[in-house]
Amino acid sequence: MAEALVQNRSTNNKRWTFSTFIGLAALALGLMSHPSPAPAVTLDAALNEQVVMIPVQSGGAQVQLETTVFKPPGTGPFPLVIMNHGKALGNPHSQGRDRFVVLSREFVRRGYAVVIPMRKGFSKSTGDYVDQGCNMTAHGQSQADDLQGTLEYLDKQEWVDRDRIIVAGQSYGGLATLAFGTRHFPGVRGLINFAGGLKMHGGDCHWQDSLVQAVSSYGGKTALPSIWFYGANDQHFGPDLASRMHDAYVQAGGHAKLVAYGAFKKDAHGMSGSRDGVKIWWPETEKFLKELGMPTEPVVALSDEIKIPKTEYATLDNIDAVPYLKGDAREHYREFLTKSTPRAFAVSASGAWSWAEDGDDPAEQVLADCQKHSSQPCKLYAVDNNVVWVDDQPVNGTATAAAPSKATQALTGP
Repeated sequence: MAEALVQNRSTNNKRWTFSTFIGLAALALGLMSHPSPAPAVTLDAALNEQVVMIPVQSGGAQVQLETTVFKPPGTGPFPLVIMNHGKALGNPHSQGRDRFVVLSREFVRRGYAVVIPMRKGFSKSTGDYVDQGCNMTAHGQSQADDLQGTLEYLDKQEWVDRDRIIVAGQSYGGLATLAFGTRHFPGVRGLINFAGGLKMHGGDCHWQDSLVQAVSSYGGKTALPSIWFYGANDQHFGPDLASRMHDAYVQAGGHAKLVAYGAFKKDAHGMSGSRDGVKIWWPETEKFLKELGMPTEPVVALSDEIKIPKTEYATLDNIDAVPYLKGDAREHYREFLTKSTPRAFAVSASGAWSWAEDGDDPAEQVLADCQKHSSQPCKLYAVDNNVVWVDDQPVNGTATAAAPSKATQALTGP
C-alpha cells in the first residue's frame, strides 16, 4: 500500500496543510482558490459501474456500506470477487471511495463481477470505525465482520454465482481478507492478499509482532488456499516482515503461496493499483484461479485503458505554456514531469491545479482533487506523456489549438 502526500495551499492565508493517505497509489497536489462542492460521481460505463448502499449487520448494529459494483454485460450469475480496501491516516469518513479500477478491469474481462465495499465508518458508509489499538487479530476480525455482512447480502442476489467466490484485499483489506478466511463462508474458494497488514504510527505498539500473531491465529483456523503478494521495496511491510507473517501462517496450518517479487517503482505497496502491476500479479493469480477451478479466459472485450486524445497545444516540457498557473505552481508542474506513468495534471481558470502519479485512474483523481479547490471547472492538461489541453487560443504563439474532442469534453465538462 503506497503512501500519498496530498498538499493544498490557500492563496488567502498562505497556510500549508499536509495529509498522508495509506491505500492510495497517487500523489495529488492542489492550489486552492474558492472551493466549490465536489463534482458529481463519474461512473465507468464500460465496466457497468454502480455505487449502492448495502445494508449489513456490524457489531450488533445495522449499517449501510457504500459499495462499488462492476459487472460484465448480462444478468449473470457471475463468479464474484470481493475486494477490500486499505485505511488512510485520519478520519476514515474522509477517505474516498475505493474503486480498484485496474484490478476490476482484469476480472470483469474474464466474466467476474467485482464488489468493493467501504467498511463501517469509511467514506460514506454509516457507523463509526472501531479502533482495536495494537490488537491486530481483533483489527482483522472486526473488519471481517463487515465483509461477512456484505457477502450475506450478496448471497441473496440473483446475479451472484454463490459457489464461485474469491475474497481479496490490499493492505488493511488484505488483513481483513485473511481474517475472513476463518469464517468458512460457503462458496468462497480462495483468498488473495495484496501486501496485507496494518501499520501503526507512533506510540509503543509492537505492531509487527502483533501482525505475526494475528496471521498465525488466522492460519490455524482456515482451510482456504491463499496467494500473497509482497514487494522488495514495500514501505509498510518489507520482505523480512512479509516472510515472518507467511511462515507463521503456514506453520499454524494455513495454506499460502508467497509471491515475493522485487522492487516496484518507488513503493511496492501500491503495486495492485497500478497498470504496470498487472504483469506481476495476474500471471500468478491466473495459475491460482485455475487450481481452484475458477475462470481465467477473457470473455468480455475491454480496452486496456482509456485513451485521451493528444492535442498540439504545446510540447509536454513547455512549462510556460501551461495556462492559469500562479506563484510557484509551475515548479509543481516541473515536478510532475519527473514522475512515472500513468500520471495526469489538471488546471482550472480559477488557478487551482492538481497532479497524480500512478493509482487506479490518475486522470479522474486529478480532476476530482482540483475541483475540490476550484470555483470553475477543472480540465486535464497532460496525461502520461501527452498534452491533451484544448483551448481557443495558443499560449505565447507556440501552439495551434485543436478542435475539442468528445473524449475530452466528456472528462472536463462544459
